[in-house]
Amino acid sequence: MSQTTQGPDGQPRCKWCQAAPEFFDYHDNEWGYPVADDQRLFEKLCLESFQSGLSWRTILSKRENFRRAFKQFEINAVAAFDDADIERLLHDEGIVRHRGKIQAVINNAQCAQCLITEYGSLAAYVWQYEADMPPEPQTASTSPESVAMSKDLKKRGWKFIGPTTVFAFMQAMGLVNDHANGCVIRAKAAQMRRDFIVPT
Repeated sequence: MSQTTQGPDGQPRCKWCQAAPEFFDYHDNEWGYPVADDQRLFEKLCLESFQSGLSWRTILSKRENFRRAFKQFEINAVAAFDDADIERLLHDEGIVRHRGKIQAVINNAQCAQCLITEYGSLAAYVWQYEADMPPEPQTASTSPESVAMSKDLKKRGWKFIGPTTVFAFMQAMGLVNDHANGCVIRAKAAQMRRDFIVPT
């Protein structure tokens, strides 16, 4: 079975793009490109946590609302959120109003501060889990690395951060090139990974 679908320009894209028109832009311009910016990494971990049990289309359509509600996912700002912020967010119709997930974002921001103190950056921590031998594209929803990272984060107090959530984060942030074989963007993502300087 083909892992690709025809894009708007007639070129093949990962098959999941066909689920929604807006996925093509996200796929072509973001998904699978390596990221070293702590704020973007933290945002993606939070959004993947919110996606748990929902569709990515739901989260992507609300992404700007999430950014506004959570101070652009600036780690120190979110870590300082209090009970009043939680109540504000629970009344924000632009986001997913799930108390446990909202509390998890605040908790995880505080945990991220600890990681940054220890490793120098969230990126340095995250990129130590880059796979040496990733699974064949589009064949897995977890990996040994996502299991290990999830386990370690949970040990450090993070919440809503299971292996599937972590693997989706790794796919999106370029820790693994999971663009389908035949996808027109796969080579571009591979080149960006080759040029990327892994944070240490």
